Amino acid sequence: MNPKLNIYFYHTRLTRESYEEWKNFRFPGHILYGLPLLENQGIHSVMHRYKAFASRWKLMLYATKEILFCKEPYEVLYGTSFRGLELIIFLRALGLYRKPIVIWHHTALRQSPNRLKEAISRFFYRGIDHMFLFSRKLIQDSIATHKVPEHKLELIHWGPDLAFYDHLLKELPPQPREGYISTGKENRDLKTMLEAFSQTEEDLEVFIAETCGNLNYKQIADSLTLTDNIHIHYTEGVIPYELAKKVARKKAIVICCLDFPYTVGLTTLVEAYALGIPVICSKNPNFEIDIEKEGIGIAVEYGDVEGWVEAINYLHTHPEEAERMGRNARKLGEERFNLTIFSKEIAERLLHISAKNS
Repeated sequence: MNPKLNIYFYHTRLTRESYEEWKNFRFPGHILYGLPLLENQGIHSVMHRYKAFASRWKLMLYATKEILFCKEPYEVLYGTSFRGLELIIFLRALGLYRKPIVIWHHTALRQSPNRLKEAISRFFYRGIDHMFLFSRKLIQDSIATHKVPEHKLELIHWGPDLAFYDHLLKELPPQPREGYISTGKENRDLKTMLEAFSQTEEDLEVFIAETCGNLNYKQIADSLTLTDNIHIHYTEGVIPYELAKKVARKKAIVICCLDFPYTVGLTTLVEAYALGIPVICSKNPNFEIDIEKEGIGIAVEYGDVEGWVEAINYLHTHPEEAERMGRNARKLGEERFNLTIFSKEIAERLLHISAKNS
């Protein structure tokens, strides 16, 4: 069958290798932003050959070369981030790159107090034809900047690869779920979480990098007096399959984050949908859902140690309610947020943009 559309798929991590792992249920498809299921919608992907660079400029130059000298035909450039695509986007704004550009924008657009920077930023966004965002709040905040017209912004119901997690659960021998777990590394409030669990007897396993960005998590942990119920494991690289096996064994997922204006902790949250596990999570207003209204867990204000202690104790003393939260989480994944749904939404937009540009 001839594809309806060829796209250039740009990702900020290894793609071909992850895609092959996905075929064997060893990598969740949502971390590939819909790539595995786009073929079902008649979309063929030319996969970017990713290389890691410490320098932002080297990354941009490499990505620009790869894209401009790509020999395979494609009609739309689809990127999971604009990181590395900046030069291509400026070329698009100048009319020198002719393919439509569609990207995921992970934060709301922001205004700069510097007039020159703001002018450059506004010109930059002219080079992006369409943007996918994770929530209405991010879209509303972006519209308020008046940098892009509203029709360029679209909510996508990003959610888990249910087939990946269902296969994983079948592989694991049945046993009771016990203890709490924290995974993820980006802008985590490790101090608040560890101080809270130190005031309880509930077991907590933490899987986190030693450092991420400006945060030195090992230094933070070493500065605290931890109780025996807390176990910290420092990890390296991207290991979603191994971590998912750990998460599947736990009775609750904890997502304690710092106050940043984007959907911090979302990847961990959607894993709870797939596995049907309740969450205790920082009250992030940028999420598309309200955790407590959906009945999937407990939301705690940023930095509120006592609030965390109360939430931990509540789940411990209300096991039937915790089980109900887990069922609600799975229902949310099945009905509103999953790989099948958001892949279809992305495919429809890519096909529409291609038709409009032809």
